[in-house]
Amino acid sequence: MMFKKLISYLIPVTIFLSKSSLSKSLEVTWVKGKLILDSENTNYSYGDLQDILRLGLKEIGFAKVKSMDEVLVLGVAGGSVVKTLVDEINFDGKITGVEIDPSVIDIANKFFKLNEISQLDIIVEDAFEYILKTKNTYDLIIIDIFQDTKMPNFLFESYFVNRICTLINDYGAVLFNTMLLSDNDNKRNEKYVNDFDLANFKIRTIPRVEQHNELIVIEKQM
Repeated sequence: MMFKKLISYLIPVTIFLSKSSLSKSLEVTWVKGKLILDSENTNYSYGDLQDILRLGLKEIGFAKVKSMDEVLVLGVAGGSVVKTLVDEINFDGKITGVEIDPSVIDIANKFFKLNEISQLDIIVEDAFEYILKTKNTYDLIIIDIFQDTKMPNFLFESYFVNRICTLINDYGAVLFNTMLLSDNDNKRNEKYVNDFDLANFKIRTIPRVEQHNELIVIEKQM
């Protein structure tokens, strides 16, 4: 394992390749001394994705996030944002992770030790179904849901965003990671932001750090 890690500073070294009923390809690879999880066409966890979500958390404020009690992560994958919360921000509250693909969770546990994080509760379920029925509320909801390079349409429907916002505690926030691969995607995001008009909430985008990702932040004002 150490040899493969060292070689990865020269070339990527894939150590695990699989697929699931939901993903054509799930690949764990050493890249520059770090393990990452990729789907067929994009980074699922760690790597660039971890940098993107870390930036979003920094924009919300590490100190503010650290002081929170409950965080909900919709779309866990390998758990890179969970690791950022726990290892870098020292968040010690409860984290609930919702992931639709059990195979991804198996990989996250085996290669990224996600099951060793005691404050993390993983629920294998469709995010939309979970949001519909949960009675819990959260200080921060992180939305990071992709099917390879595609995003489910429900994420951009007014009903979903309205429901998400009912689950946010006072002074809480939503961090929404989106992928922009076409003009239609750009227009979709513009419409999402321009049409948002919930009272006591403020919406903004974060300038892109990667070419194809845009972060949307929704904060509850009281």
